[in-house]
Parts: sequence; C-alpha cells; structure tokens
Amino acid sequence: MIRVAAVVVAALALAPASSGAGAARPALALTATPAHLALAGSARTTMRVANPGARPLVVDVARAGFSLDRRGRPRIAPRDGARAAAAWIAVRPARFVLRAGANRLLTVTSQLPRRVEPGDHDALVLLTTRPQRGAGVAVRVRIGVVVVVRAPGKVIRRLVVRRLRVRRVAHARVLELLLVNRGNVTERLGRGSIRVVLGSGRRHATLRAGPRELRPHTSGIVQLRYRGRLHGRVAARVRVDLEPGWPPSEQVFRIRL
Repeated sequence: MIRVAAVVVAALALAPASSGAGAARPALALTATPAHLALAGSARTTMRVANPGARPLVVDVARAGFSLDRRGRPRIAPRDGARAAAAWIAVRPARFVLRAGANRLLTVTSQLPRRVEPGDHDALVLLTTRPQRGAGVAVRVRIGVVVVVRAPGKVIRRLVVRRLRVRRVAHARVLELLLVNRGNVTERLGRGSIRVVLGSGRRHATLRAGPRELRPHTSGIVQLRYRGRLHGRVAARVRVDLEPGWPPSEQVFRIRL
C-alpha cells in the first residue's frame, strides 16, 4: 500500500513504512519523505531519509521500474519496461551511513533522452539497509520512493469506463468496474471520484469507491461492495470525475444483482 511515509519492502514484500512503529524506538527502521517525487522534464529535487531506529544503518541506493497491478497494488518492475524512467534518474549519494535518530537529504535528478513520448514516466528509488553484523538473523529493510518524470508535450486525458460486472462474495455482492487509462498521464482519483448509482423503479442506491491511481496506458479493476435490497435487473450509472477542468467519464450498464 502506498501511504504517507513511503513504500516499504521488508523481506521482499511491500508494506507501509510506518508499520511496527511505537513509543519505544525500534531496533531497525528506515523512513523516507515524500513518498512521491514529481520532476518536470530534466530537473532536480530532494528527499529526506531518516533512521528512527536504535542502531546505525548502512543504506544502499538503487533504481528500478514501478507499476501497479490491476487491483492497484504497487510492484517493482523491470528498469527497461514500458514508460520506465529508471534510466533517466540519478540519486546521490549512492551509499551512506545513518546514525540512530539521524537523517539526511538525498538529491534526485532527471535527464530526459533526446526523443521521449510526452506525459508521465515512472521510476522507483530503492533504499536498502545492509544486514547487521553479528545479528542472529540477517534482516533488511527496503523502502521504495516513487518518482514520476513528466516529459513535455501535449497532455492527453482519456479515461474509459470499459465494463461492470457483479460477483458474489460470501453474503455480499461485489461490483467490479474495469477502467482503462488511454491518456499519457497518471490519473489520481480521490475518494468518491468513482461513483455508481444503481436504480430500479423508484429505488436507488449510490456506491462510492476509495482513492485509486491509474498509470498511462494501463487498466485497473475497482471493487464496490453492495449489501442493499435491490435485486434482479437494474441500471447502473457509472461516473468518474477527473481533475477540475476535465470532463467526467460516464457510462450506463444493465446488470443483474
């Protein structure tokens, strides 16, 4: 999950960077802010890396590709994947030591190639701690900070509502909405931006989805759980609101609840 702190990979699995934090200082911890970096073309910015733990850390920096699966879960992707910007960015220093309770700034720069498609391109800066010497178990913490590099050119926003179907899970009905981003920028949909209104005669129900992101030229599935009393064949009006100034994407489906 992408949270305010960063994307943390512990034992090669993605988890929130703030997990395990408590009143007492943990033995091994690493945080980075901000969780997302945005660079316009060839540019420079900074991020802050902190060690809130009780032990000093040696941190190695690497670059990777970044993607989201159809359910919106973050994934480490190949550096040379579609719309990957890992080869365009550099981070300094590439290795550093953090004392317990200390923090430092890292410089992130982007350099666009000569020919590049306009719009958003993604990369992941991976910060990995080295195993502690003398520890009984070799434990590492890895944080991934998402970097979005926007290449200059015409911005295209085209979000398509492709399909809506119903699945039964336990005692609930789950509506699965398929969205396709045919534009060249990442669509960040806030809570309530995706709305489904179900109607049958005079009875209506409104479902709202949580926040979601869709990378350029990708598709994603949004789930909305329904426990209401509507049954049988109903009309489902789907509306997805984009940023102010851009028209919403709308579609009407006939589904059976």
